[in-house]
Amino acid sequence: MAGKLYIVPTPIGNLGDITLRAIEVLRSVDVVLAEDTRTSGKLLKHFDIPTALRSYHMHNEHRITADLASKMEAGQTMALISDAGTPGISDPGFLLVRECLQKDVAVECLPGPTALIPALVESGFPSDRFVFEGFLPPKKGRQKRLQGLKQEQRTLIFYESPHKLLKTLDQFQEVFGPDRQVSVSRELSKLYGETIRGTLESVAEHFKAHAPKGEFVLVLRGADS
Repeated sequence: MAGKLYIVPTPIGNLGDITLRAIEVLRSVDVVLAEDTRTSGKLLKHFDIPTALRSYHMHNEHRITADLASKMEAGQTMALISDAGTPGISDPGFLLVRECLQKDVAVECLPGPTALIPALVESGFPSDRFVFEGFLPPKKGRQKRLQGLKQEQRTLIFYESPHKLLKTLDQFQEVFGPDRQVSVSRELSKLYGETIRGTLESVAEHFKAHAPKGEFVLVLRGADS
């Protein structure tokens, strides 16, 4: 009997955002593959889910992906989760999905939390067409990527860590101009979540006065036509 891979989104902050079906799937599979078993262990314990956990992250995915897919080909069912949000979106997942499909193992992604959509909608910028860039390259290729987006008219979405936020906002000003409108959301769905809107210059000044904390989503208005 063929196995199956479930891609299961988990809350990005507020545990109440998990779906009933996500809990059902996590309880029913043979193994839950987790980016960080310590973080995911707390989630499973909170919802009284006894399923065994196994690590699956960027440092071991190339080594164990084929073996996991073979086990599912032989009949096991597995669920892949990340620390928060939907696996495969700036988190491990793509390699395993591809390997399963190559082995004719069924793959199903449940709908659920992801940080980019709430940040986009809260920005007030056009959301009918947008470009998701995720994390920019840390060094090599960073400026080239930004220059390639300079004339992009669709709304642009980026992820950024707190210690790189100010550097990124300064680089955005150099490429897109200090007056380009931006919406920066942090800690979405959590108690101290907030969204700061304004020009790149004014938002950068805000975070120079208020040290960046938490994980950030930057939503940049597209270029004028």
